[in-house]
Parts: sequence; structure tokens; C-alpha cells
Amino acid sequence: MERLRALPSIDELLARPSLSSLLSPHSRPVAVAALREAVASVRTRVLAGEDASLDEGDVATALKRVGQPKLKPVLNATGVVLHTNLGRAPLPVAAIERIAAIAGGYCNLELDLDEGERGSRYEPVVELLCALTGAEDAMVVNNCAAAVLLTFSALAHGREAIVSRGELVEIGGGFRIPDVMRQSGATLIEVGTTNRTRLADYAAQLSDRTGLLVKVHRSNFAIVGFSEEATTRELAELATGRGVPLFEDLGSGALRSLHADGLSSEPTVASVIAAGAHVVAFSADKLLGGPQAGLIVGKKATLDRLKQHPLNRALRIDKLTVAALEATLELYRDGREDEAIPTRALLLARPGVLLARAQKLSALLGAIPHRVVETAGRVGGGSMPLAAPKSWAVALSNVRATSLHEKLRAGDPPVIARIVDDEVWLDVRCLDDTSLDAVARAVRGD
Repeated sequence: MERLRALPSIDELLARPSLSSLLSPHSRPVAVAALREAVASVRTRVLAGEDASLDEGDVATALKRVGQPKLKPVLNATGVVLHTNLGRAPLPVAAIERIAAIAGGYCNLELDLDEGERGSRYEPVVELLCALTGAEDAMVVNNCAAAVLLTFSALAHGREAIVSRGELVEIGGGFRIPDVMRQSGATLIEVGTTNRTRLADYAAQLSDRTGLLVKVHRSNFAIVGFSEEATTRELAELATGRGVPLFEDLGSGALRSLHADGLSSEPTVASVIAAGAHVVAFSADKLLGGPQAGLIVGKKATLDRLKQHPLNRALRIDKLTVAALEATLELYRDGREDEAIPTRALLLARPGVLLARAQKLSALLGAIPHRVVETAGRVGGGSMPLAAPKSWAVALSNVRATSLHEKLRAGDPPVIARIVDDEVWLDVRCLDDTSLDAVARAVRGD
């Protein structure tokens, strides 16, 4: 097509005087990337049948897009507290301040300041984790999936691992317990049925080939009705009596119970340790409310085997994770978790507070057609699957929901909402009062 052949080359655009004021503040790589994006955008429009040609507006738009960080803050109006796509747990202020204090210089990440010798990089959090969970020892890797893989690799490689059929879970990204076992070199032994697995089912499969008994907490789905499962205490007694460790993948990792309308019960890490589990793995960026990490607690002799495994080094955490995790755990130690850890504060928010916030957003929207509606949020992040905490939202009516949804995502800052029955709903649970103006401006298109 003639219009496609008429599109200018990148060198021609770099030399065009009318673009010099736009391009000169930027480095050559940024300018070239933006020009390529602008030309590609015009080419797409021409191929779609538009009478389009490249102008300064195309270049300015491309420069703005190319020059912005790809990872940016967003406003979460979905009502999902631990939204995996949005980074899960927002960090406490104390954790952010600790990261800032450590990030810009050197620190004693692997140096024992008392002895002047090399130390463990997760040593700063071991004492805190042991005190909070009642475990003999603790260690940290980069996420809970890594903790599961390391545990199977260190304790069951070349041996059998026994798990209930009702606990062969899949979590986000297609991560499946059977696949992890296969990767670790363990042989999966399934017992029981999907809905009922008794202690006798495990006992019947125990042999000199058994390396591990496994219990997986169903943190991202639930089995209700005609069901039965062996308790952690029963399995721990069986495992100990037969000389094999019991590993429990707790997933969502509640350090303290959460009590509020609409929340479901969740076993705490301390309760599982008290029941006798030898190894417990859980996430730091879910109900605990800290940075992404996989926390492993349990018997010292068992954890020593994990620490000595070569895979441990490949899964280690960095100094910023250590800093954020230590600061978060200190809030639990000091009894400040409900007020100072955003995840817990958001889940425990009172309906009356949320209604007032929705009404404030309603007032800011003025004449834009909408209504305030009661709704149910979600915990998210593979936690509390039966929970439906009561919340409030602003439902935008008389709009093309998909178009508005896309416009909100493209804003600065982006607003992430949800579509319900062809309406855009702005759930206020994860919005603080200071962000309501920005949400209202985004809806109005200011």
C-alpha cells in the first residue's frame, strides 16, 4: 500500500527538526524505541483501513509509554486483598523503611558481627520465627513452592512420599504437587479417596521405602460434605513411631488467627507445630503479610538436612527480603500485627468503615450514574477459599463496562476494578481514603 511505503524510516525521524524538541531530552535508545513504536502503531492503523500518518502526537504518546517503568503502582478496586496479579501483600511501613535502610549500602548479610566470621543470611529471622511458631529451628527460601521442592528433594529423593488423593493440589501457574514430587526424585504414593482419607490408609502404605508422610493444607479450595481426613497430630504420631518425618505444606501461613465477619478459620503455624509436624512450609506474602518468601520451620535435626542440601543455595533469599521479613515478624512479636500489617488491617476492616468510604467515593463521582452496593470481597492468594468478607462498592451504570475497564487500566495511576453484570464495580476494601480522589478522577477522565 502507498501509505505503508510512505512511512518514514527511523533515521529520517531522528533527523526531523520538528521532532528535535520531543526527542532531545531522551537518550538515543529511548528515542529509537519510541519512534519504532510510533511507526508500528501507525502501520497497524493503516492496515486496519484508517487514513493515518505519523505526527508529533504519535511520537509524544510513544515516548511517554517507553519512558515509564513497566512495573508501577496501581489502585486495587477489585476487593481481593491478596491479589496475585497485583503483587499480593502490600508491605508494612516498617518493612519499607527497613528495606530503604539496607538497600543503599552494605550490611552484615552473611557476617556474624560478634564472631567476625561468616554467618547465615536468614539468621536474623530464625529466632523470631521460632518464638512465633514454637518450632526448634527455621529457614527461609524464595517462595513456598521452592520450600516444597527443597523439602521433597532433601527428605524423599529416591524414596516414597505418601499423600492423600484429596490433597494433590494445583496452585497458580500450573504448579502441582505430583509434578514437584517427580522433579524432586520422590515417588508419589496416593492413599484414600478424594473426599475421605483415614489414618489407616497411610499406615497401610508405610514401608522401609517411605521417606516422608505428607499433609497438604487445602488453602485454595475446600472439600465439604461427606469428607474425612487424618489430623496432623495423628499423622505425626504415626510418622514418629515409624521413624519418618511428617511434612505439612500449610500454604497460606497464618501466624495469628483472623476473626471477622465473612472470614473462615485457618490453622496457625504454631498449632501445626504443636501437633507434632516435623517440617512445615508456608508463604510469607499471604496471610502473614510480608515479602515473597517460603518459610520452613520444624525440628532442628530435620531442617539440618534441608540446610545442607545443594538446592538450598539456589533458592536463597536476598538482603531486601531478609530486611522486610525481619521487620514484619517484629510487628507480630510486638503485638502490632492487626494495626501495622496492611493485609490483616484490610481483612479486619469493619463494614461500617467500608460503607463510609464507598459513600465518600460516591460523593466525589457526583452526577456520574452510579450506585453504592453491598458486596463480598475475597482474601485471594490461595487463602481462605470459603471466606467472603462483607464489603461495599460503587457500581458504575450506563457505561460500556469493557471500555471503561480498559480506560481505568490505562490511567495514571492505573485503577484495577472488576466487571459484574456488565457494570464496573469499584470495591473500596483495598482503597484508602487518600486514593479515592485519584479513582474518581480516573472515572471522570480528568
